Amino acid sequence: MSSSQRFLLIVLITSFAGWSGLARVIRGQVLSIKERSFVQAARVMGGNPFYIILRHVLPQTATYIIIAATLAIPSFVGAEAVLSLIGLGIQQPDPSWGNMLSLATNASILVLQPWLVWSPAILIVLTMLAFNLLGDGLRDALDPRSSRR
Repeated sequence: MSSSQRFLLIVLITSFAGWSGLARVIRGQVLSIKERSFVQAARVMGGNPFYIILRHVLPQTATYIIIAATLAIPSFVGAEAVLSLIGLGIQQPDPSWGNMLSLATNASILVLQPWLVWSPAILIVLTMLAFNLLGDGLRDALDPRSSRR
């Protein structure tokens, strides 16, 4: 398998493993939104169900989907790094933070070049933190239920 195929397989497996939580929350939101007065009014006025979904339900759930996607990216980054670290992810010579960490576990590298261990680890943590902060910022900016000051 090439590294790009391995990467796509990792993305598919982690996406398949994590979709159920997002689907459960979105289903709950849709069930809640369909009982709101503006959706009921659109239904009573004879609105097409497809129009009601596009005009009323989808905009209410789109912000949560965007926020959940930005908050899920750190788990994908971590999964790829861990799988590459243990040898199941992207293989050498293709670059990966997990590959960099696995090369740095050699004792001679730990003694002679310790920055080779800390730099990929710090970059992984900073990337995960950046996407979490981006998701939190998007949640604060896009949440329709938050109180604006």
